[in-house]
Amino acid sequence: MKLYAVVWIGLILIVGLEVLLTYEHLPAGALLACLLGLALIEAALGVMYFMHLRYERRTLFWSLIPYLLFALVMMDHFWPDALRLMRQRLHGP
Repeated sequence: MKLYAVVWIGLILIVGLEVLLTYEHLPAGALLACLLGLALIEAALGVMYFMHLRYERRTLFWSLIPYLLFALVMMDHFWPDALRLMRQRLHGP
């Protein structure tokens, strides 16, 4: 239980760092890069400890990465269509 508490406190500290970074008025590109990096670290900690992926075999972990990349690429390709359709107005009969 002590390990999970330490990870949880670490996640809270990362969120606090993200909030502090937003008040620093950094350039948009630098702020975006910092926040995305911290979000990636948060996601990795959550997956590794709270979803118990840390205790699985490495082959399972590395087999998930291609599927994740595929899902991200597909989302990148279909989001513009979804936004276009959301703004499109259909005329009634």
